[in-house]
Amino acid sequence: MHPDNKYIEAIKNNTAQIIEEMYSNHAPKIERMVLQNNGSADDAADIFQEAMIDLYHKAHAGFILTCPLDAFLYVICKNRWISRLNKKQRSGVTFMDTDGYNNIGEDVFKNTEALQLQDAKKKLLDSKFTALGDSCKELLGFCISGKGLEEVAKLMNTTYGYIRKKKSDCMSKLVALVKTSPEYKLLLG
Repeated sequence: MHPDNKYIEAIKNNTAQIIEEMYSNHAPKIERMVLQNNGSADDAADIFQEAMIDLYHKAHAGFILTCPLDAFLYVICKNRWISRLNKKQRSGVTFMDTDGYNNIGEDVFKNTEALQLQDAKKKLLDSKFTALGDSCKELLGFCISGKGLEEVAKLMNTTYGYIRKKKSDCMSKLVALVKTSPEYKLLLG
């Protein structure tokens, strides 16, 4: 856990003073980055607000910050801005880095991008899990909580052999749901 995790806790607890501090300390840097890369002040405000909403959702999902908040916000905003530019099909985008983020180290950016990818994969899996039938959700829920198949068989008032087969079937259904979703192909790319 990085000391900047206090900001994640502040978001989770709605601590207005620290959230205001985040805006005043970090929004100007994001604005400079967006302005230097074919954007406006309004674009920068939108990108920063979207990043703060991402942090809000992450904070309430139990996220723990393991790198400086500055670097984490910069990567989120940079990725969002590049994505927005690609959607608008603007040409001639040269990404400038005048705030010295190149000195942070690629490991921080790689770790942040890996966290974002992991979060997207979890969201996909969670959404497909909810599409399963009730018996599969119950069975897999027991398994995820660490219960052994024999214990699950007793809880579900059936045999070990049936639970073992049913778990395999449920996992196959879940994998098929994940692999056939459009998001899955995007996450692999």
